[in-house]
Amino acid sequence: MSIVFAAITPHPPLLIPLIGKDNLARLKDTQNAFNKLSEDLIKARVDTILIISPHGELLNSAFVLNQNIEYEANFEEFGDFSSCLTWPGRLGLAQMIKSSLKNKNSLHFLTKKTIDHGAAVPLFLLTEKLKNISIIPMNISGLSHKEHFKFGQAIQSALMDSEHRVGIIASGDLSHRLSPDAPGGFSPRGAKFDNKLLELLKKQKTRDILDLPKDLIEEAQECGLKPILILLGILDGLKYTPQVLSYESPFGVGYLTMNFKI
Repeated sequence: MSIVFAAITPHPPLLIPLIGKDNLARLKDTQNAFNKLSEDLIKARVDTILIISPHGELLNSAFVLNQNIEYEANFEEFGDFSSCLTWPGRLGLAQMIKSSLKNKNSLHFLTKKTIDHGAAVPLFLLTEKLKNISIIPMNISGLSHKEHFKFGQAIQSALMDSEHRVGIIASGDLSHRLSPDAPGGFSPRGAKFDNKLLELLKKQKTRDILDLPKDLIEEAQECGLKPILILLGILDGLKYTPQVLSYESPFGVGYLTMNFKI
């Protein structure tokens, strides 16, 4: 089939009901956006999700693809010992992705059942009502932002030529410095980064995103730009319409949820 769904999501564990509890009310816009994305996943009849996370195993010079028969999301590290979901893997497509690369060394396979929270949070919220959906978890690398975009371009053909209906999710939070009580403390450049990135995404100005000043990116203390750039590389040359479903920062971290209508 081809790529039929693409989105950017945040991944605060507070979105998981048994973790967030009373704080969920402060994430209402993001909750509603996830509900909308879940409906869109169903309408698109997605059967395979490639989830790109900025957490988990990180290699300096290679991207990491988790190739396992089955995966599990749990939130025990956040004190929730009840919420759990499992999904089957899609081993054939994982191999196709690697085969599509000229430099095979740029992609490293690992085999791990438990996925990191950057992948677990959005998948838990988006697929709870979906049946028979498989996943492929992928992690970013220590390579440059431009290399992340190029990597997305390089694996596009494998995803487009697949017999499956593929959805791409770039999981990542924006600036962690939007208020005095933010995890990274306050910096006025945090909001500047988020506003600029949001503007460029809406205008589909990918080249300008690649040219964002390094010092601005570092000052923002974000974890979403590299997953987003892989997603933009995968979508490069395809027709899509960006749609912002929500953006909020109740805890000093920028949470963006965006759909790409393909």
